[in-house]
Amino acid sequence: MATGPAHRSTTIRTCRDRRAGYATDMQYDTFISTVRDSGELPDQSAADRAVRSTLRVLGSRLAGGMPGNLASQLPGDLGEALPATGGGERFDVDGFYDRVADDEGVPRADARRHARATLATIAVAVTDEEYAHLAAQLPGEYADLLQTDLVRHR
Repeated sequence: MATGPAHRSTTIRTCRDRRAGYATDMQYDTFISTVRDSGELPDQSAADRAVRSTLRVLGSRLAGGMPGNLASQLPGDLGEALPATGGGERFDVDGFYDRVADDEGVPRADARRHARATLATIAVAVTDEEYAHLAAQLPGEYADLLQTDLVRHR
């Protein structure tokens, strides 16, 4: 397996690479760092784990092709945590946080903070249209999860 800068540049794709012509140009490292800072996580590894846990739970909640569409706009290999099509499972926002906590292996309060940081970062990383489609699939009680003012810009 190739390593070094040349390999790294081909494996860390930007959102722009996947969505030519859109304004967002967030790389994987920036995405994870943003979640780390906003979610008050100790390091990049913990932030990556939090993002993937949130995406897995989100992917089970979303219906149809929405998870695959979202995956195509995420940087790096983060989209691999989402299924191509979602089952549209029904659970409330508290159930969402409980599932993230179980998947991530953290207390529920931490999972809530991490999930909210992940969704706030997704809002910055994907097109407005894509984020609106995501939000439209979630009932109003998910407003707590969908707050976008949590991202701490560097």
